Amino acid sequence: MPRKSVTESVADANAAPGGVAAVDRALSVLAAFRDGDDAQGLTLAELAERTLLYKSTVSRLLASLEHGGWVIRLDSGRYAVGPAVARLHAVYAQNFSLDRVVMPVLRTLVAQTGESAAYHVRQGRDRLCLFRVDSPHPVRDHARVGDLLPLGKGAGGRVLVAFDPELSEWERRDRVHYARVRADGYEAVIGDRRSEIAGISVPVFRGSGELAAALTLTMPVHRYDARYLKFVLVAAREVGAQLL
Repeated sequence: MPRKSVTESVADANAAPGGVAAVDRALSVLAAFRDGDDAQGLTLAELAERTLLYKSTVSRLLASLEHGGWVIRLDSGRYAVGPAVARLHAVYAQNFSLDRVVMPVLRTLVAQTGESAAYHVRQGRDRLCLFRVDSPHPVRDHARVGDLLPLGKGAGGRVLVAFDPELSEWERRDRVHYARVRADGYEAVIGDRRSEIAGISVPVFRGSGELAAALTLTMPVHRYDARYLKFVLVAAREVGAQLL
């Protein structure tokens, strides 16, 4: 009988309901390779430590993964990600469309709040409205996709300044404010860029941790509701989870 591990493995702790245990464990081995790892690859012992699996189990999983090209064994005996991962990434990148990720999330946010939702990215010293879904209300912020708006003004502009390390020169104008934005994880302003408009904005981070955009909900000042923040936070996380 195989030994039962006292410590639950990463795969067992995050097992897919109705899934296959062996597949979960093989995927946990692949997930053990991380950004910033030594270019010389990982040893069997390191992979066992990261997955919380026995070395004998990891060795068998590596044999199958190596056979499929998902990992390669280097001359040093260490292991690295294989060419099958690069091929799958190329297929994903070819089929990935940002609008298919962002637009459904913005539509859901508008349906939840009744207000306008937008996705802004930094473009030089401005921010570009890349995607937007308008509020159904006739009284709303009449911004458009393609509009260039200032950094450091409005909820979205302030979020981009607060979380983009390249914009430290802008932050010097109000260090205390931007420190608070980073600590809170969002920006909410009333009448900042335009006196009649309020906004709630949250940063969108890629899986790598890099800032991708600011996801912003805007509304007339008289309809501002701080409770909308929870919906914006969920929306930003949902988009970020799908970005590389």
